[in-house]
Amino acid sequence: MATVKWDHLVHYVNDLAKPVEIFAEHGLIAFKGGSHKDWGTYNTLSYFGLTYLEFLGIENLELAEATEHNLVVKDAVKLLPEHEVLSRVVIRTDDIEEVAASLKAAGLSLSPIIDGKRLDNEGRLIEWRMMTIGGDFQGLVYPFIIQWSGTDAERLERLFSSGVIQPHPAGPVEIVRAVFHVSDPAATAKHWGTLFGLPVTESEDDSFSLKIDDKSLAFVHGNDNQFKQVVFETDSLVLKGKTIQIGAGEYVFV
Repeated sequence: MATVKWDHLVHYVNDLAKPVEIFAEHGLIAFKGGSHKDWGTYNTLSYFGLTYLEFLGIENLELAEATEHNLVVKDAVKLLPEHEVLSRVVIRTDDIEEVAASLKAAGLSLSPIIDGKRLDNEGRLIEWRMMTIGGDFQGLVYPFIIQWSGTDAERLERLFSSGVIQPHPAGPVEIVRAVFHVSDPAATAKHWGTLFGLPVTESEDDSFSLKIDDKSLAFVHGNDNQFKQVVFETDSLVLKGKTIQIGAGEYVFV
């Protein structure tokens, strides 16, 4: 059976320098990632182990507008510059074909599995395979699926040795939860749980969570049907109790 883990998240922004500056003020490292030359987008990244934040902007509007199958890019064109919102959680798997077959059997509309690539700041080629899921559930868009070349252990070693992953000056900090405001938390959690094979738990506050590896996806009541918050655990006195706001997205440290 294919494994599924929370790989990263996408947050649409207009100015890639802004997250770098804001994070630096709080003792967190973010840096310019690189360009997706085929899609007209570029990014800033911030790593917390293999799970990371991707702040995505439009570098070439003409190319971005011409992109066919990548809904992440198409939504960036639709939402920016007005809406600097959290877009999607990205689910990593070791068998994208198996996940595609399962989602197709569930009746979802999928893009073709497409090859992605970009050059990092040192000119190294980074490659992956991905697919996006069309439509939404009660207004909330679906995650997209990614499969990287190489194993998790190989990627982690490479990212550490290249200096991409490094300790944050503020101290140890870990991504633990994504929070979605949805009109029907129980139904949304059950639907996503069934699609991705994730167990559902109910909290006392009538929110519902899916456990994905050592993290969770939390669905709380709200009318936005939107990814709203990223929650981190930390012992850092610099960060604990703080919320960093970037556009419409909130980064909460507990």
